[in-house]
Amino acid sequence: MMTVQDVIRAKRAIRQFEDRPLPDEVARAILNAGRLSQSSKNTQPWQFVAVRDRATLDALSKCGTWAGHLAGAALGVAILTPDPAEKFQTMFDAGQAAAYMQLTAWELGVGSCLASIYEPQQAQTILGYPAEWHLRIALSFGYPAPEAIAPRPPRPEGRKTFEDVVHWDRW
Repeated sequence: MMTVQDVIRAKRAIRQFEDRPLPDEVARAILNAGRLSQSSKNTQPWQFVAVRDRATLDALSKCGTWAGHLAGAALGVAILTPDPAEKFQTMFDAGQAAAYMQLTAWELGVGSCLASIYEPQQAQTILGYPAEWHLRIALSFGYPAPEAIAPRPPRPEGRKTFEDVVHWDRW
């Protein structure tokens, strides 16, 4: 059985997907993980628009400079929030929902990647959500294409070390 640490160590961003749908129970498990994620004061300030329609995913993929991977996904999830400018925790809460969904997906053999939505009005027209909701982040999900999980050489810059990012008690 895969532990949370195993998932964290192994997970990577997947932008290329096989052309096959996710079973309903897999999609529901991913979405339910987002629903169950923690939030500031348990406000649960999100709504999810789960998209499986290919034309809708393709249109949504054009709402962000690096959102093209949504077009090939089996499932796209738009994370809607109240206006993030009104409460700084809102985007943190949305990020937690995204992380819970992505970790659950990876455990189930499903890859994912975040997409920043730079054209929220266009996305609203595509998805039809009410004007009081805001969309800044969407996720793509699908079974990873073989080339997406092929071994890669390490990046020269690598990951920052533990000591580079952790300060005990004080800076």
